[in-house]
Amino acid sequence: MSAIRGLLFDKDGTLFDFRATWGGWTRRVVAQLSEGSDDKAAFLADLLGYDLARGDFAPASPVIAQTTLEIRDLLLPHLPTQDEAALLVRMNQMAAENDMVEAVALVPLFTRFRAMGLKVGLATNDAEEPARTHLKRASIDGLFDFVAGFDSGWGGKPAPGQMHAFLDHTGLAPAEVAMVGDSLHDLDAGRAAGMHTVAVLTGIATAEDLAPHADVVLRDIDELPGWISAQQVF
Repeated sequence: MSAIRGLLFDKDGTLFDFRATWGGWTRRVVAQLSEGSDDKAAFLADLLGYDLARGDFAPASPVIAQTTLEIRDLLLPHLPTQDEAALLVRMNQMAAENDMVEAVALVPLFTRFRAMGLKVGLATNDAEEPARTHLKRASIDGLFDFVAGFDSGWGGKPAPGQMHAFLDHTGLAPAEVAMVGDSLHDLDAGRAAGMHTVAVLTGIATAEDLAPHADVVLRDIDELPGWISAQQVF
């Protein structure tokens, strides 16, 4: 096995706790678009796979893995007065303003990754601008070599375009990189690019869901340095 020289991360559910972070965004989207109608709010929440009463996501919620554009397109047929371009801008703005809850203490961990000589990237199905805002708020934006959103020109996951872009940017080989994420979209994209795949349990999916698609399942990204150190070089 080649030494791990690069880490490519998903954002939501991986760097940031999914439920704690995106439940608030989903509630705000539903509240704004339902315009005071409880019935419409319930319908939109159901469409997004979000239980307003329990404050939790269904395992197949489109919010978990789909791009903001795909979520917009899912909602749009039920919002006849909404302009499609304006709605996407509005949703991205709400994402940029979202309160992000770190899955682990990010600054010391990413400082450690850089001290280990690793190249570090972000590949998210969020838009690039809010993604960069979230990294900046967490004070880790300067620790990334590469940031890609679904709108950065390489598409979104599970297609491997963002993975290939990271490889091109860093000059690393696929066997030298681990794609780290909490969803099947992340893992399938990594495998399609020939990368190692590392699943973490800070999203919605369970270990049973993720294990068939991953080389290893970790509790969270704090366990990555130990996993990297344990890899043998042949």
